Amino acid sequence: MAEKHRKTVLDSGWLAARSTEVEFTGIQLTTTHPPTSSTSPWMQALVPGTVLGTLVKNKVVPDPFYGLQNEDIVDIADSGRDYYTFWFFTTFNCKLSNNQHCDLNFRGINYYADVFLNGHEITLPKGMFRRHAIDVTDILHPDGTNLLAVLVHPPDHPGRIPPQGGQGGDHEIGKDVATQYVEGWDWIAPIRDRNTGIWDEVSISVTGSSWAAECSLSIQVTMELEDNICLVEHVETQYLSVPANSRVQFTFPELFFYKPNLWWPNGMGKQSLYNVVISIDVKDYGESDSWSHLFGFRKIESHIDDVTGGRLFKVNGEPIFIRGGNWILSDGLLRLSKKRYNADIKFHADMNFNMIRCWGGGLAERPEFYHYCDYYGLLGFVALFIVFIECLCYAHNFGGLLVCPSIRLDGLFLYYINGTIGFENDHTSGLNLLVKLLRNHPSLALWVGGNEQIPPDDINTALKNDLRLHPWFDSVDETNKAVGHSSPEPIDPSQYLDGTRIYIEGSLWDGFADGKGNFTDGPYEIQNPEDFFKDDYYDYGFNPEVGSVGVPVASTIRATMPPEGWKIPVFKKLSNGYVEEVPNPIWEYHKYIPYSKPSKVHDQIQLYGDAKDLDDFCLKAQLVNYVQYKALLEGWNSRMWSKYTGLLIWKTQNPWTGLRGQFYDHLLDQTAGFYGCRCAAEPIHVQLNLATYSIEVVNTTVEELSNVAMEASVWNLEGTRSYYKVHKNLSLLPKKVAAIAEMDYPKSNYSEPVYFLLLKLYSMSDHTTISRNFYWLHLSGVDYKLLEPYRKKKIPLRITSKTSNEGSTYKIQIQVKNTSEESYSKSSTSRPSYVDGKDSLETADSLVDKEHELGWFKRLQRCFPGRSDGLKVYEINGDDVGVAFFLHFSVHTSKDYKEGEDTRILPVHYSDNYISVVPEEVMQIELTFEVSDPEGVTPHVALHAWNYDETHFIL
Repeated sequence: MAEKHRKTVLDSGWLAARSTEVEFTGIQLTTTHPPTSSTSPWMQALVPGTVLGTLVKNKVVPDPFYGLQNEDIVDIADSGRDYYTFWFFTTFNCKLSNNQHCDLNFRGINYYADVFLNGHEITLPKGMFRRHAIDVTDILHPDGTNLLAVLVHPPDHPGRIPPQGGQGGDHEIGKDVATQYVEGWDWIAPIRDRNTGIWDEVSISVTGSSWAAECSLSIQVTMELEDNICLVEHVETQYLSVPANSRVQFTFPELFFYKPNLWWPNGMGKQSLYNVVISIDVKDYGESDSWSHLFGFRKIESHIDDVTGGRLFKVNGEPIFIRGGNWILSDGLLRLSKKRYNADIKFHADMNFNMIRCWGGGLAERPEFYHYCDYYGLLGFVALFIVFIECLCYAHNFGGLLVCPSIRLDGLFLYYINGTIGFENDHTSGLNLLVKLLRNHPSLALWVGGNEQIPPDDINTALKNDLRLHPWFDSVDETNKAVGHSSPEPIDPSQYLDGTRIYIEGSLWDGFADGKGNFTDGPYEIQNPEDFFKDDYYDYGFNPEVGSVGVPVASTIRATMPPEGWKIPVFKKLSNGYVEEVPNPIWEYHKYIPYSKPSKVHDQIQLYGDAKDLDDFCLKAQLVNYVQYKALLEGWNSRMWSKYTGLLIWKTQNPWTGLRGQFYDHLLDQTAGFYGCRCAAEPIHVQLNLATYSIEVVNTTVEELSNVAMEASVWNLEGTRSYYKVHKNLSLLPKKVAAIAEMDYPKSNYSEPVYFLLLKLYSMSDHTTISRNFYWLHLSGVDYKLLEPYRKKKIPLRITSKTSNEGSTYKIQIQVKNTSEESYSKSSTSRPSYVDGKDSLETADSLVDKEHELGWFKRLQRCFPGRSDGLKVYEINGDDVGVAFFLHFSVHTSKDYKEGEDTRILPVHYSDNYISVVPEEVMQIELTFEVSDPEGVTPHVALHAWNYDETHFIL
């Protein structure tokens, strides 16, 4: 038997040097003069990565994301392209058996390269997103030791950054097929090398013979049940002959699956994935090649909704209300990894989002990104063009199989690139390659031609034709008809580039924004929370970009800026009574968005009183972040299907240390806005309409809810529950918004200027909480300054926890109980009242918490996998009664803080954070995270809260 198909990723042992400092040619470097790490000017290289990433890694240049240090790095416009033209060198071992074949694969080089292997030169064509497969069978060294040198050239048109900055600099980079953000944007500073480098995966792949052969082609489909136990769903073998040095396309007959488990988006069901393995065996030889891919059964439909005019998506026949975000990329220096992607995409799932739009000026993203979208249930929206192409990310196709020379498989309908396609002269060829790379991912929902514009006419026409729907899907959307196709369409799915999902020419067309291409997305700044609920806030059914503020926690500011960057903005009082924020130069460089909009929005941080220092400012910013983004989503929830079909928030994260539009920072710590979104986007949600004060329940699921109750309770700053109502025996229809009652406390005679509101939706049969939503509110004409003296209240807490770990992975379950005893207002009108029911207070309220508490302790008694340290109890003493307000957990490597040291362990996935707990209430939180050194690091869990000046290390 031949050695089975082998792919080896070349991601370590690379060296790099500036080309002008290397005296040898590529032939010499790969024959007589190979460099070593001790040879000047060579340094350890970051591959995959960029030139700038390598220079930062070796401390040749400062970290461009720290403070103003990006200004200390020479820009390619000033240095010239030669300055960032670099050699990359590595060695690899590959010794072929008789008649084996080897390819050297580059999945992405920016912008083009001269490749030298064992003294042989291969010039690769231009294009950042081109994939290259080079037949090196006859170039490999007989003894198996191979020398590889790659001379990487920057983009041809790197452009120049105008003094005033701006969107994309002077736009010269748009003449190249490359990322557009690298000249700077209103959310990022310029990337000095324009991302020059071997930025994506490098590998070698070995396959079997290349002579004429009789082959058996097998397909196996399995599904993992649990604990690596797989169920084989389908096995089929077909036989075919492959002539020598030829390319054969083969389509399997239809495979029938009886009631397969369906793939659903996040919040609608399980993400069932099947593993498809295709292998080809050559008679008298053995396996020549194999290919595998995870695949999901689902049907995605999309059309313009008659009621709202917005684009409406259906998955498996069910309408899905889109609540998602815009994605740029993980890291501006393209330091990309599976581990980072896993954290990034899980964060989006944690926020209960169901769609990610890949913005057209960044990356259309790599297969690893879509793998985690598949896994966590995030529908993708990919922008193919900005001058470039945007695409929506969810794929379904599985059909054609390409058997290439040497009996290789291009399983994703992958096109075998041999250097003959001119990307510059045939733009759609490169785009077709991208489609083939991504189309089998179940999370990919649609293709979009451009970000806020459409591609040039010739490319747009070609894309409409190439991405036309198969007849089985052509009833999905009339906007996706092919241009100039009047002849009968072939039925064979393998004859279509995709055929299963629609193509839309631009992100402001066909059901997005006004649908006509006018700039009708946004806004991108602070808003009054109640405005999101008003009729005149946004006029169109689907907003592809709407954004706001995003200051991170103080620890991130300190970790990414020198002390002069720790100065908070100056609050400049204007004659009209509004405030203008004046940030320090470092914040301005990092694209800070203020928390005020003079003449329209009063400073939302100053609503809580003057910020004393960085810690106080950032804490109050988290209060605003939470309120701002929860209100944004709840405003959309309130008009689900009546006015809106969805929205995508601009944006969910930053690829550098920016200070705007983010739910988690570049270091992977979440803002409070993250948890405001998580609350508002839950599948079944109880909420307060901030414009009408109507209490609403939003049911985005396909299930009708019956025998449920909703309770509303108000707590004042003295710790008294001054309002309580229960509405019982409710039935909630699927896919509907129901108005339950008016929250009339503000109109009552005993209302107070600042108060807390807790809404709960729960099952009457077992008292299980379905939705919980906590607000802090003020009456009209006042603000939140009364919360400042409330910080002096010492609210007692009992925190019970259990920790388990497997190796470096930790899971911590925490129960928080407010042990202060609740009290009621003496006013008879404020005593608990009930609507449609006469149950006692014990049954309607406290019994729920008691049963939750008992159930949680029972669950903790079960055996956890790995090492467990048992239950631990931490008490925070206090004599006051009231709400424990805005509790925030974090995980650290040490209890001790040293100036300039960041002890946080990141990322941490929390089931909830920035919580508030009313008297006698019990809440549970789960934390999961990894530590880099499980033997040398003992994690410490810290608790911060509005009511506690000091940090409590509870575990």
